[in-house]
Amino acid sequence: MNVLGFSLPPLADAFSSIELGLIVANILLLVFSRPILARLSNKPVSDEGFASKLHYFRAANVLVLMLVVFNALVLPVASHSWMTRLLAAVLVAFLGYLTAHLANFLIKRRFGKKREVNGNTVWVETYNTRLLGLLSSILLFVVVLIAEVQIMGFHSLLEAGGVIGFFGVILALTQGAWAPDIISGLVILNSRLVEEGDVIELGETDPTVATVFKTKIFHSELLNLANNHRTMISNATLRGTTIHNLSKFASAKGLREAIKLKVGYDTPQEAMQAYVDAVFTELAADKDLPVEHKAPPELRATDAGDFAVEWTVFYYTKDVRRVLSTRQRVLAALIAGARAHGIDLSTPVLHASVSPADPESANAIHAQASAQA
Repeated sequence: MNVLGFSLPPLADAFSSIELGLIVANILLLVFSRPILARLSNKPVSDEGFASKLHYFRAANVLVLMLVVFNALVLPVASHSWMTRLLAAVLVAFLGYLTAHLANFLIKRRFGKKREVNGNTVWVETYNTRLLGLLSSILLFVVVLIAEVQIMGFHSLLEAGGVIGFFGVILALTQGAWAPDIISGLVILNSRLVEEGDVIELGETDPTVATVFKTKIFHSELLNLANNHRTMISNATLRGTTIHNLSKFASAKGLREAIKLKVGYDTPQEAMQAYVDAVFTELAADKDLPVEHKAPPELRATDAGDFAVEWTVFYYTKDVRRVLSTRQRVLAALIAGARAHGIDLSTPVLHASVSPADPESANAIHAQASAQA
């Protein structure tokens, strides 16, 4: 068959057994790409990161198919050896990509930990999995780089060393951008202070309460519990921030929460204690509220100022994922209970209100003011 003056080989004889094997393998990978990646990755299918990986995976399959077909049908006519090298380079890079995913999958299954994150049971990263995964990725990168250098025709030591040295210079010049995050991520995983699924509180002023969704090589992904959105923070920044891990409470009672109330000096402690006990007795009837009622609430005077006494109500909870809603509901119950028990939570006034029917008190206050003047 002649096309534009060129004689094309028959389609049945155009592909070698290796090329046919590559075509069949890539078609199968393309068809079953979603379950394969879902098995190798711990991300849910609906996650954006999984969708991005799926697109890259399928694009690589399509690229390999196109290169194989081009190599078999066009190169015998055009006789360009650079296409063979390009096909081999793409195949080596694709195999390195698949091998890296498979190695990380096996390492995570062997050295990782099972944990429930947002209702899903996943394998989470540990210090051992991160370190072994990093070493295996570096080893695979070096092997793939050497193979690519050989495929592209840089056979001499000077040429190969120049290409590898070029990548080494790039890594050395950019190490300030990626090295601190990698080291901080390893330190965080090794200390086990912050793990995937933990509820943490970041910062001192206006703290943020979030769930650790994923600790990656360069950054960590957090789910903000207040605004219900995802936050990305670099591992170096996370390590340098004050972190309160609410999931790792030190007592079997649970997390000790505190609500501060400002009450005037005219309210005795006995009235405050009766008021708090009555409120938490009513809260005990609400089975949906995750307050540990086996541990009774504690009432303490924590500050005394010109305007009022600061009373702090301490209670315990073990459901840290609902810590914000629990705080809000307990505070609302305390406000409603204060009205029912006649306790004023507003800021008291500093002046005394004197009734006209009490002239002795009025004269006493007038005399005291005159003496101070």
